[in-house]
Amino acid sequence: MGRCKARASDTSALAVGAESPQYRAMSDRGDLELLLQSHIPLLTIDTHEEPRAVRLLAACAGRLGKRVQLWSITDGLRALPYPSPSANLSDELRLAGDAGAGAAGTHEPQAALRRIKAELSATIFILLDFHAHLDDPVIVRLIKEIALNFSVREHHLVFVSHHIELPAELSRLSARFDLKLPSADELRTLINEEAELWKLKNGERVRAEKPAVQQLVNNLLGLTLSDAAMLIRKAIRDDGAILSSDIPPVVKAKYTLLGNDGALSFEHDTATLVDVGGLERLKQWLQTRHKAFVNGADLDAPKGVLLVGVQGGGKSLAAKAVAGVWGVPLLRLDFGALYNTFFGETEKNTREALKTASAMAPCVLWVDEIEKGVATGDNDGGTSRRVLATLLTWMAENRSRVFIVATANDIQHLPPELVRKGRMDEIFFVDLPDADTRAQIYGIHLRKRGLDPAAFDLPTLAQASEGFSGAEIEQSVVAARYAVYGEGELSTAHVLAEIAQTKPLSVVMADRIQALRAWAAERTVPAD
Repeated sequence: MGRCKARASDTSALAVGAESPQYRAMSDRGDLELLLQSHIPLLTIDTHEEPRAVRLLAACAGRLGKRVQLWSITDGLRALPYPSPSANLSDELRLAGDAGAGAAGTHEPQAALRRIKAELSATIFILLDFHAHLDDPVIVRLIKEIALNFSVREHHLVFVSHHIELPAELSRLSARFDLKLPSADELRTLINEEAELWKLKNGERVRAEKPAVQQLVNNLLGLTLSDAAMLIRKAIRDDGAILSSDIPPVVKAKYTLLGNDGALSFEHDTATLVDVGGLERLKQWLQTRHKAFVNGADLDAPKGVLLVGVQGGGKSLAAKAVAGVWGVPLLRLDFGALYNTFFGETEKNTREALKTASAMAPCVLWVDEIEKGVATGDNDGGTSRRVLATLLTWMAENRSRVFIVATANDIQHLPPELVRKGRMDEIFFVDLPDADTRAQIYGIHLRKRGLDPAAFDLPTLAQASEGFSGAEIEQSVVAARYAVYGEGELSTAHVLAEIAQTKPLSVVMADRIQALRAWAAERTVPAD
């Protein structure tokens, strides 16, 4: 697609500034050709985009002047033609032409490897889903003999599968190649191509809101080419348009495609800053960084905040509000789901969860009660220390727009490596709400339940609930509604009665809260 002028509502206008249809094939192909020219006989490609990997290998074979053959257990060995060099993005999702008929007697892995071993002409052999056969010692030996004979025959065996690990005796003869994920420009090109396909099929242009298209691009980052194409078609299919209403379903579908393992959950229930009483300094801090996080490609992205404070003070609600106001997905990291009794599995789970968060960028990663997951005690064989090291390394090296909102109640177990300056952008202390904030919170919770705050004496409720946390204020409204259910309208007196019966945490645990305030006075910024 060339550069063209079009109305702002047309997706074709997005071709301006997008990469050519030959997009990133150059960098992927160049890297793969280097490996094939490095006399490494065995290559592995872990991917769910099998057609794209096969096409890329065939293109490399054509440029290097080598034959290429494809093997699968259903078709055996068959010749593969070279693809056209003028491919576009959509072509990358299909095999290049029709492969030839399978050679007789090559369906079984052993028979195929013996045929390969006897082949005289230098060839690139693409072996699909071969991982299922690598526990056979005869097969492993045949692969090794082919690899050791590379200087004579120059055969490459390329294993393409969703996941493949070569046995130890083959690993030193091999290299791994990773297909690059599409960039933002490549995704814009793909959107344009899918829009052109829609136009050819339906006879009309795809209508599009430019902000929605940019949001779509942002939320497709981290996906493979084929998955991105599928979600683009999904966004266009229903009404022939790309609108802001298409973005939430795309985000949810993306999270599903990334393969959630349970440690990371997609939180559908976000909030707004209006839902959070008080915390004015934190709100202002977040509003100042909103544009920089969402659109500031030329700025260092904000890393995150650590919220320390009294239980029930609104830290978790603030985390939800960040995602809601910034209009990005909210992911919650559950340390309980990360931990595994097998050595090394917890750290692996942590890396996978953080990898998924990076792929979901831009997003907010909510780490609730972080001290429970990274407490550096000696009762777990050092697992928590290794989890902390993994998290800190990721925080230092991560360049994706993942904004961390970590909350903590027990500062005694916060490791010093986490609270030092530079790990987070800021550490905020969420104290018990003052009288004005308590009145705001009562108004929020009454309004949320369909009640008119003007019908209640909010200043009186605020004065009576001194020392209450936000959660305790909400509970006093909930309990009062239970008390009058079926007997009349809720009034100020009913809520006051519940307040009088409640012993807040500030009374029950006065010493610990005072110690927390003393710790925070010199180390944190007040959130309010």
